[in-house]
Amino acid sequence: MTSPEQMQSPSPDIPAWRSPRAWFVLVLVVCVGLAADLISKDWAFRTVAANPVILDYEDVVSGKGQIPFHDGVRALSPNLLDFRLVLNRGAVFGIGQGQRLAFVAFTLVAIGVALSVFGWWTRSKAILAHVAIGLILAGGLGNLYDRLMIGAVRDFLNMLPRRDLPFGISWPQGDTSVFPWVFNVADVELLVGMSLLLIYVHLSDRKARLALKESEEKPVTGSNQASEGHPGEG
Repeated sequence: MTSPEQMQSPSPDIPAWRSPRAWFVLVLVVCVGLAADLISKDWAFRTVAANPVILDYEDVVSGKGQIPFHDGVRALSPNLLDFRLVLNRGAVFGIGQGQRLAFVAFTLVAIGVALSVFGWWTRSKAILAHVAIGLILAGGLGNLYDRLMIGAVRDFLNMLPRRDLPFGISWPQGDTSVFPWVFNVADVELLVGMSLLLIYVHLSDRKARLALKESEEKPVTGSNQASEGHPGEG
């Protein structure tokens, strides 16, 4: 029979891979994030251009599959966000064009590393870390799906359109736009996930330093109390 003390004791902080709750949080975030990315891409490529854009894998891989000219859709005014269809054969924000197989391999390795970090580096109660890793996995899987099934990543979010850099400044490729890259929901999930993971690492390090400081101060406090309890000694 369980005693009242055992019933009131907090649950142990076990490794995440042994915690059903940790797995639930991770899988939930991955499923929601992956669905949001794939559904938003499918919606954009069906509705943003005048006609639905149907992509054939062989055409995309060979370079024949192109996005027809379209004006895009102004999603947020004034000039905050447009929907504009782009096929990205590189990484986040179009970096490293034409290296599809390399990015597929890198993504698979990154997914394995993320799962290892989740299972052995985080604890069962580290919900912030589990959400962060879930977002990273969702973003990686969303773009991996496009590379394997479409031949390139579907991007459609164009931030700060029609806004140019001041004083005639341009990016190395000659573009004068404030933000010339087009991205997708998966890219957002990757960046938010990595940011949350950095915050978690910072908070964990701060907590560990505070705990170490408290443990170092305890013996000093105990010796002071002992000396105060025997004023006649010495």
